Amino acid sequence: MRLRLWRRRLTISAPRMAIRSAIPWPLRWLLAALVLGLSGAVAMWAFEFGKDIAGLDRHSQQELTQLRQDVQRLGAELEKAQAVAHTAETLLTAERTAQALLTTQLREVQEDNRHLRRELGFFEQLIPASGQGGVAIRGLQARRADATRVRWQVLLVQSAKQAPEFRGQLEVSYSGEQRGKPWTLTEPATRRPLAMRQLLRLEGAGVVPADVVVKTLSVRVMQGGTSLLTQSTKVANESTNR
Repeated sequence: MRLRLWRRRLTISAPRMAIRSAIPWPLRWLLAALVLGLSGAVAMWAFEFGKDIAGLDRHSQQELTQLRQDVQRLGAELEKAQAVAHTAETLLTAERTAQALLTTQLREVQEDNRHLRRELGFFEQLIPASGQGGVAIRGLQARRADATRVRWQVLLVQSAKQAPEFRGQLEVSYSGEQRGKPWTLTEPATRRPLAMRQLLRLEGAGVVPADVVVKTLSVRVMQGGTSLLTQSTKVANESTNR
């Protein structure tokens, strides 16, 4: 009988059994919370201990310090760069102002150069020279400026380097036609005294009647009432210049 009961308890047909804990559920929740907290504390301690072993915190502090130093250094370099840029901008403005001034001066120099070239062209006109006593006439030109004026210019030259001072007079004569008849006009030599050593440029304007066609202008270099040399040129009329 006992064997039969024992076998019955060990088979599927054995009666159900329920095992209940004698610990109340609030206490069980508190124990679970304590276990979780202890596990978290252990895990945090293990993490911090591992970082300390690996030296991560020490490297992080060093890197942070280095980054701060780099930021300060870059800030200082930025200030220097801004100062240099400001100085460069000031220099660039000054350079532009100087360049504009130089451009203006260059234009003035070019204009002066053109004027000097025109003057040089006048002086270098190699009209065949003739004369006595070392004095020569070069570059004689004449033109009808308006109805009553004839403008002229002439260059007197002494070719010798150490030539003594020459003193004399210049006589200017005009010739042409007036109403189909020959016409001449001579300015007194006393009007134009000469004093020169190497070069002397003279220019003037003669007054003539409006109905006169001036064809030729002549200049004569005189000294003490003696004619040293004479040269003539054709007068360019105003209509021809136009």
